[in-house]
Amino acid sequence: MAELGCVKTKDFEMDYCKFGHGDKIFVILPGLTVQSVMGAADAIEGSYNTKADEYTTYVFDRIKVVPEGYAIEDMARDTADAMKELGLKDVYMFGASQGGMIAMVIAMEYPELVKKLALGSTSSHLQPQQQAVFDKWISLAEAKDAQGLYQEFGKEIYPENVYEQFKDYFNDVSKTVTDAELKKFVILAKSIKKINVTDGLKKINCPVLALGVYEDAVLDSDATMEIAEELDYRPDFKLYMYIGYGHAAFDTAPDYRKRVFEFYEENE
Repeated sequence: MAELGCVKTKDFEMDYCKFGHGDKIFVILPGLTVQSVMGAADAIEGSYNTKADEYTTYVFDRIKVVPEGYAIEDMARDTADAMKELGLKDVYMFGASQGGMIAMVIAMEYPELVKKLALGSTSSHLQPQQQAVFDKWISLAEAKDAQGLYQEFGKEIYPENVYEQFKDYFNDVSKTVTDAELKKFVILAKSIKKINVTDGLKKINCPVLALGVYEDAVLDSDATMEIAEELDYRPDFKLYMYIGYGHAAFDTAPDYRKRVFEFYEENE
């Protein structure tokens, strides 16, 4: 069972979960969610339990109370501070979607913390046409339509067959969403619309793997390609594009975690 913890500093509190007992440190930064991923800690552990002997894994949430205007750069600073508080450095980091945005900034600004970086379905800079999905989600959250938000969220991040499988679950879980969670979601979603760190990508000095999806209905494949364009001159950069798995390929593609760990273990 995953161990739940909370990092407390003078500036924030941040929940995390921990599992595994290996010598290597693996850090997962999840994407934008309507509710905390800590409720799915055991399910996350189940997805990565084949590597429990090799890696000790930490999954970090966002801070508990987010101020208005909280930016991706703020999330990166606070996550880096939480990692330092726990004594983590030289980690194998995986960031999914918004978590990938945070991970990129951490690798740029705190290079001592990241040994290798894997990025899933993420973006360094949102083009105007890529903001429409977030505008829709923000409007539903501001209207306190939790059911509509969960349904639209599911439709956009998963392929149709996966969405249909979980449609009733989304309805059920939406009934547990609080107004405070919807307010937090709005602030976090707005931060994605403002990200623009493409010019800083060349500051990343660790090996990078970018995994994208051609049918990404949230950020589209161009977002991954923009990252690749900045880094593909480097021999330690790798790109892999999925077909048919939707934005959340990191949840749905059966070989996804295998690819990430093969990248971490290459040349070691």
